[in-house]
Amino acid sequence: MSELMAHAERILDGARGDEQIEVYLSQGVDTEIQAYQGEVENLSSASSSGIGVRVLRDGAGGARVGTAWAGSLDESAIIDALKQARDNAHFATEDEFVAFAQPDGVAGVQLELCDASVLSTPMDEKIAMALQLERMVRQGDPRIRQVDAANYSDFVAEAAIVSSKGIRASYERSGAFVSVEAIATDGQTDQTGWGLSAGRAPHELDLEVAARDALSRATRMLGAVKPASMKGTAVFDPRSTATLLSIIGGALSGEAVVYGRSFFANRIGEDVASPLFTLLDDPTDPRHFAASVYDGEGLACRRNVLIRDGRLEGFVYDTVSARRAGTVSTGSAVRGGIAGSPSAGCRALQLAAGEFDQAEIFRRVGNGIFVESLTGVHSGVNPISGDFSVGITGLMIRDGELAEPVREITVASTLQRMLLDVLYVGNDVEWLPGSAAGQSLAISGVAVSGS
Repeated sequence: MSELMAHAERILDGARGDEQIEVYLSQGVDTEIQAYQGEVENLSSASSSGIGVRVLRDGAGGARVGTAWAGSLDESAIIDALKQARDNAHFATEDEFVAFAQPDGVAGVQLELCDASVLSTPMDEKIAMALQLERMVRQGDPRIRQVDAANYSDFVAEAAIVSSKGIRASYERSGAFVSVEAIATDGQTDQTGWGLSAGRAPHELDLEVAARDALSRATRMLGAVKPASMKGTAVFDPRSTATLLSIIGGALSGEAVVYGRSFFANRIGEDVASPLFTLLDDPTDPRHFAASVYDGEGLACRRNVLIRDGRLEGFVYDTVSARRAGTVSTGSAVRGGIAGSPSAGCRALQLAAGEFDQAEIFRRVGNGIFVESLTGVHSGVNPISGDFSVGITGLMIRDGELAEPVREITVASTLQRMLLDVLYVGNDVEWLPGSAAGQSLAISGVAVSGS
């Protein structure tokens, strides 16, 4: 038993009477380094720890839950958090569906998600990576006017969850990342591009990949123009596809469905996408940076197929949303750290890989638009109605090849229509930080508003 788990068990022993307690403890170490103009502009390395606690009391009309948290594992902070959670439970609204998770017999998979070399790698080596990345981009092309930021970051985190219902879960994760933003100029306009490389430890990072990505994205957008309005096929690059999948994943949350906030509501068994489209949420896949052994309630994570060959098969649930829907948890509770309460959500989305790489998709599409980045996603996408209208930058596709860069344009459709109009799913899967991996995705019938 880890020290953190033992600590959580001791706190749980303090439950009073018939109250139920859930204890969530976390601790970790984070490093952030920023290089600018050949110097270290910012450097921080910090340890953090904390507790999130929920106290549940049954009432005549349902259970009441009080929550509290503290950014420390000192005894006084823990005592205060427990007291506050108990006080908050008195004022909470009774809800017949509120309950803590209890073991469901699904065993956690064995995953190696933590690399100790994050902590053993000397700080000098981490600093050198940030400085080298900034230098590689600054010297990589004469059109680079400025390197806005070159960053190195890493973390090691551990969490433990225990509850009066028998939950006992602990897990560790690590990650290391480099990213850089370059500004290119042709003397008249400036264009920005950013690149990144990610892994579980510093030795997995590839500075050349990150630098080349930033240089390419910045320089190939020089001379971008506003094109004529059109309707045609859009090919989304892997990062843009990951953004789309994250939006779609939000609409596949059981919590969104039971509250009527999803365009997928009441559509189980229907064909909601192209037969080429198979979407799953699989935190048990160690290639995904959001992989985890346990969810935010301490239940084992599992592979959930949400859309199979275009047909909607199900949603993801935590304990409470599952009870509201009359079903069971899918091991899909997520929580925003010690201050957050569990809720249903997708953690590790991925599309089943298609047949073709990006270049072959361009050849098959012939003419269209390549979407390199999306802007205004939060304001331009409605997950309830499915309306989709966002700004993009990218390049035209002509005769199966990338052509002139374009900007100041909007693509519009609905998510429902876009899913049905998927033409090609790429085999060029990129494992990205965040809740979704990405790959090239071609969608027909997209309206592009230009000049």
